[in-house]
Amino acid sequence: MRDCTPKGQAGIELGLDRIRLVKDALGQSEHCPGSVVGGTNGKGSTCAYLENIIDRAGFKVGCYTSPHLMAYNERVRLNGHPVSDEALCAAFARVEAARQAAGHVALTYFEFGTLAAWEVFSAAGVEAAILEVGLGGRLDAVNAYEPDISIVTTVALDHTDWLGKDRESIGFEKAGIYRAGKPAFCCDPQPPQRLLDHALSIGADLRLLGRDFGFERPSAETNENRLQWRWWCRSGDKVIKRSLAYPGLRGPTQLYNAAVALAALEALIDKLPVTMQAIRPGLIETELAGRFQVLPGKPAIVLDVGHNPQAIKVLADNLSSMGFFNQTHVVLGMLSDKDIAGALLPLIGKVDYWYAATLDGLRGTAADTLKDIIIAGQLGGEVRCYDSPQAAMKAAKGSAGESDRILAFGSFHTVAGALTALREKP
Repeated sequence: MRDCTPKGQAGIELGLDRIRLVKDALGQSEHCPGSVVGGTNGKGSTCAYLENIIDRAGFKVGCYTSPHLMAYNERVRLNGHPVSDEALCAAFARVEAARQAAGHVALTYFEFGTLAAWEVFSAAGVEAAILEVGLGGRLDAVNAYEPDISIVTTVALDHTDWLGKDRESIGFEKAGIYRAGKPAFCCDPQPPQRLLDHALSIGADLRLLGRDFGFERPSAETNENRLQWRWWCRSGDKVIKRSLAYPGLRGPTQLYNAAVALAALEALIDKLPVTMQAIRPGLIETELAGRFQVLPGKPAIVLDVGHNPQAIKVLADNLSSMGFFNQTHVVLGMLSDKDIAGALLPLIGKVDYWYAATLDGLRGTAADTLKDIIIAGQLGGEVRCYDSPQAAMKAAKGSAGESDRILAFGSFHTVAGALTALREKP
């Protein structure tokens, strides 16, 4: 898109006072069923399932996620399609006018974008809105809106400088999106006690994985259909059970995301009636760039935005289930505020060639630093350094054989650079 993206303050500055001032100046109100989705990992996938199923049900649905891979428009979608430059620019202009009218409020980049997304949704008359938390939850910009349901997917260590050094502190921050009397979901198998305590203290209608909803995989000891999984959910005095084809997004952890999405839709059934005729194709056909995305062709190319220990452990497990490949080439780029050494541990002995890439910006990690971490961690494989993910991907493509696979991961910036290189004509 042309240069009409928000020009807010750089960096992170948590808090709701600024966005609420401009939200009021714009006269924004929650006019449709809304879902706020937070969590360390899995929130993007959960948003995608909700968005696709609601779209298949025939409703006009708006979805706001972050960050983007290739273009800012990806953050604001209507029925699965990025909105136009014109719609975004008009929304940004309205936010800027309201910001000035409210006393020249100094909005951050994310706050500006969040307000603009809601302006787009209001102008389009969406019948359902899905907002993905950017960072944490309690003080994140999307928490200025009042949801009908709130979802916390997982709680793991990430953004510890902002959210706290342990899962209990992070869980409390993420539980800040819960509301009194409203359905509040958590699909982490071991939710932090502070998340549970906060939900109880505010009177949220807490619904937990394994207690109020969940899933079952087919058993090897029975004659169950191995191509299906079973979702279940408590609804009033009854338990709903459905056998479903596996979701379109890859990896066993996707059943957690799909299960909580379906439980959330069941909680919204009176306001947003969705039938199995929408759920079945909606789950199967959901796609999301950069979430264990396997590109067609040879060598096999896998793209994954995972950047913290929990996400990369899942990535390593998914790689192990892919089948045999002669050699594995990894394009790696990560931000310096991540636990890089800890995150890479699940890949010990799984990589033949590392293509370490420097990421630009204040938070970017130099390729030489990544090389030192890989060697110090005794991860194995030969390490080569490049000044960008694009250069690293080109080198990997040039070296990999047809029976090999290439993995690009570690950051949205890394996957975006890899995609840029792959789209360039030889």
